[in-house]
Amino acid sequence: MLPFITAGIDGSSESRAAADWAAGEAMRRGLPLRLLLASGRHPGAHAYGPHPADPELLRHWARRIPREAAAAIRGSHPGLTVVAEQLAGPPVETLLEAAADSELLVLGSRALGTVAGYLLGSVSLAVTARADRPVVLVRSGQGPTDSPASGAPDADVVLALDLARPDDRVIAFAFDAAARRATGLRVVHSRNRPSAYGEEVAYSLDVDLDGELAAQDADEFARVLRPWQDKFPAVPVTGEAVIGPPARHVIEAATGAPLLVIGRRTPSPKLGPRLGPVAHAVLHHSPTPVAVVPHD
Repeated sequence: MLPFITAGIDGSSESRAAADWAAGEAMRRGLPLRLLLASGRHPGAHAYGPHPADPELLRHWARRIPREAAAAIRGSHPGLTVVAEQLAGPPVETLLEAAADSELLVLGSRALGTVAGYLLGSVSLAVTARADRPVVLVRSGQGPTDSPASGAPDADVVLALDLARPDDRVIAFAFDAAARRATGLRVVHSRNRPSAYGEEVAYSLDVDLDGELAAQDADEFARVLRPWQDKFPAVPVTGEAVIGPPARHVIEAATGAPLLVIGRRTPSPKLGPRLGPVAHAVLHHSPTPVAVVPHD
C-alpha cells in the first residue's frame, strides 16, 4: 500500500490550513491524503461544538469533523484520494503512530495574536520533537498560498543548513521540495561572530576576518551541495552565509518562501525528545510553513 500524506485535524482554522497544505503536497507527490482526528480528548471543545463532558455530542462531533473536512478537500482538489479517520487514543501517541506509516505528517499551529508566529501547543510540540518522519507545521492562512493549482510561481524554498554538521536527510528533503515546486533552493547558514579576542588578533595581523570566513563558507557550501546539485540539476541553488543569531537570520530568509526546511536531531537516550533552541525559536516565529526533518 502506498504511504499517505497525513494531516492532523480538530475542526480549527489552523487544522483546516494544515489540511489544505497537505492536500497540495499530496497532489505533488501523487499520494492519497489521510485526514486524522485523534479523539482521545477533544482539543477544540472550548472553541466550538459540545462541552467535552457530553460524551454523545462529543462522539457526534468527532465523526462530523473528518467527514466535513474530507468533503471540503475533495471539492477544492478534484482527483485527490482523501481518506478520513477518527481514532480513539491519546493524541500524541496516535499522531506518532500515524506519522510512522506516512511520508509526511502535517499539523496546524495557532498564530501569536498580532505577532506573526507559531504558538505551539503541547501536542504539536511533543509530536514534532518525537516523530521519526518529517513534520510540517502550518499556520492559519498559509495552506492555499502553497497550492500547486494556483498557477503562481513560488519563491525559493529555504533550507537552514548547519555547515559544520550537514545531514543528507535534511538536504534531500529540501532539494526534493524545491524540485517538486519547480523553484530554486536558498540555503542559509549562520555562524556566531568570533570572540573579541579573535577579532583583535585578525585586526593586528591586518586580516579581513569576515572575508576569510565568507571564503571558507563558500568552499564548504560547494563541497556539501555539489553532489545534490548533480542529482537535482534543474534546481538553482544560492548559498548565503551570515554572521549572527541563526534563528533570526533563518526567519528573515523564510519571509515569502513557500517552505522552510530545518533539521532536528533524533532523541537522545539521556536527554529524551526535545527541540533545540534554534528550531524552537524558528517554529514559534517563522512566517511560512516549516518542515522539521529528523536526523541522526
